[in-house]
Amino acid sequence: MCTFLKKWFNFNKKLKTSTEDKMKKFLIVGLGNIGSDYVNTRHNIGFKILNYIAAKEAIAFETRKLGDIATLKIKGRSLLLLKPNTYMNLSGKAIKFWLEKENIPLENLLVITDDLNLDFGTLRLKTKGSAGGHNGLKDTQDKLQTTVYNRFRFGISDSFGKGRQVDYVLGEWGDDEKSKLKERLEVSAELITSFALAGVNNTMNQFNGK
Repeated sequence: MCTFLKKWFNFNKKLKTSTEDKMKKFLIVGLGNIGSDYVNTRHNIGFKILNYIAAKEAIAFETRKLGDIATLKIKGRSLLLLKPNTYMNLSGKAIKFWLEKENIPLENLLVITDDLNLDFGTLRLKTKGSAGGHNGLKDTQDKLQTTVYNRFRFGISDSFGKGRQVDYVLGEWGDDEKSKLKERLEVSAELITSFALAGVNNTMNQFNGK
């Protein structure tokens, strides 16, 4: 009987440790398109934010299956930074693969994307919602079979004429935007850190609309 209880206790201890470890892992995904033509475009803000964090923390990306990966350690948390190399329209394939490979719970996923409906630099974190016409989010929704996942929208505004949306989104930042971008990237990095350390609700309260 004692042997049975000991085995039962050890099993539950291991299970608890495994669950706790899993909750300390996060997948932070920046959406974008690969290639030099897209590096400084508005649509690639997800890549740009992750590149900013990597440079600031002196960590390097390495090319792995379906994307470039870097790992950031913050106060006992492990953040897997992912830049899918599938092009925007197939982003969900890479997200699903790395969630499953690293056994990361869906609530610890954060997808970073551009948003035409927000003024430039406005930040908005949401726990669910529609794709809003964004192909990267649409594919993520299709692959994960849910609209309930965390997404961090970075406003790029809608300052374009009729029929010019594609050119605008795939266009490079204007001079005024460039002058403000570094500060916005820093605040974005703070939001991501808060997401991992303080949780999504506290982070939304602190950063939404900031």
